[in-house]
Amino acid sequence: MRHFLTLPAVLVCALPAFANDIVIQNGRVIDPETGLDAVRHVAINGAQITAVSEFELEGDIVIDATGHVVAPGFIDLHAHGMALPDMRMQAMQGVTTILELESGILPIGDWYDEMAKATNPINYGAAAAWTFARIATFSQTDPLATAGYFQDAQGDTEWKLDIATKDEQARILSLVEQGLKEGGLGIGINAGYAPGYGQKEYFALAELAAKHDVATYTHVRYASNLEPMGSFEAIKELIANAALTGAHMHICHINSSSLSDIHATLDLVERAQAKGINVTVEAYPYGAGNTVVGAAMFSGEGWRDRMDSTAQNFQLGTERMTEEQLAEYQANEPGTFITWHFLDEADPAGLSLLDASVTHPATNIASDAVFWSFFNEHGMVETYTGDEWPLPDNVFTHPRAAGTFAKILRSYVRERGLMSMSTAINKMSLMPAEVLEDFVPQMRKKGRIQVGMDADIVVFDPATISDHATYENANQPAVGVQTLLVNGSFTVKDGDLVLDASSGQAIRRAYSE
Repeated sequence: MRHFLTLPAVLVCALPAFANDIVIQNGRVIDPETGLDAVRHVAINGAQITAVSEFELEGDIVIDATGHVVAPGFIDLHAHGMALPDMRMQAMQGVTTILELESGILPIGDWYDEMAKATNPINYGAAAAWTFARIATFSQTDPLATAGYFQDAQGDTEWKLDIATKDEQARILSLVEQGLKEGGLGIGINAGYAPGYGQKEYFALAELAAKHDVATYTHVRYASNLEPMGSFEAIKELIANAALTGAHMHICHINSSSLSDIHATLDLVERAQAKGINVTVEAYPYGAGNTVVGAAMFSGEGWRDRMDSTAQNFQLGTERMTEEQLAEYQANEPGTFITWHFLDEADPAGLSLLDASVTHPATNIASDAVFWSFFNEHGMVETYTGDEWPLPDNVFTHPRAAGTFAKILRSYVRERGLMSMSTAINKMSLMPAEVLEDFVPQMRKKGRIQVGMDADIVVFDPATISDHATYENANQPAVGVQTLLVNGSFTVKDGDLVLDASSGQAIRRAYSE
């Protein structure tokens, strides 16, 4: 009996150790789905996680993660900037997937075709864009799959303010549905940019989402502290449509949509979820938004009172705008992106409202990252799409494009202790994956550190991870990410960006005619 027991042990010791492609050793592994939060060793082979072990593993490449957190790569449901510089800044703060869901794009097929030709260091995807369909319908054109198509339409008012006729609504819905058939990740409803649409049109969009079993992602119709046409009314409209149609409806940036009425709108979300209505919600950790200066919410009688804003709330580049500048840009360059300060983070009352939106258990974290821009030789704003790294000194954007996820880990976890590390990881990885996974099968393998999941993994130092981007100088990458793997390949290695990384894949629903 003694000989029988020792023989297998001798044989096992004599066998050569199995070497994995990559092993992450000795890290604090956090898996939000299973609740794992312990020192483990993670093996990656190809694009998948193949082991999460209490015992050391052999690997061709070994990453020492001692003292570091090993977590699922962060998933950003709300990223407008999808070019190489945008992806690189996102990667430096641990993001492995960026999705353009709120605004979306049309035609979806054209957009995915163009993205496939680009260098993509992280995963990407988009929703079918209702605003693009509205612009195309009211201008009697075909939509173009570029951000410029949306920006160039900001000087027009019909698509923003007019009720669609029966025929116009039919074309709008047809264009959106074609986007869904081409693989769009749901319907992007940027309603704050076209608040004059009809109740029946929004209801029809919810019905269309339910028909195709996808979600809508809405920038709600109104952002206002005053009634009527207030934030409370807009959130209630969305919840009513979700309840009546059964559609999954996602509320974008509830902080900037609610302004100082955040507690009332969060209460609506809680009540809806308690009744089983399929509503989800996101927020970003900044008291300022980024939008076009000609947005409909900054127009009409009394808009300053509704938005509690003057020209000083608007920032172009590094400077606050004057009333004269605001009037000039709204009249002549309405598609120009500006930063709009809606809450003062230096004021304890303002910070408390922001914190309420970010820390609420229902809220996942999304950046609303906007393109990098620069002033050309004529003083006009252009979008930067080059491949320089570091980015040129003269580019600017909102700091959330470079710091959202790092700021959560620095401010909300480490410095102020408003949420635990595991809660933060959940809000930035698993919860976003769960918003999509019922109708986007790829997302069922993301947001988790488990055997068989995609090897989208971030390794970061919890003591040093920080956002450096500011409103005055957003062109400062986050620090503290040691390693970023996207589909099992390095995008960040030893704290440095891998410049030729291009392992990002398209996140897309199955194409159907």
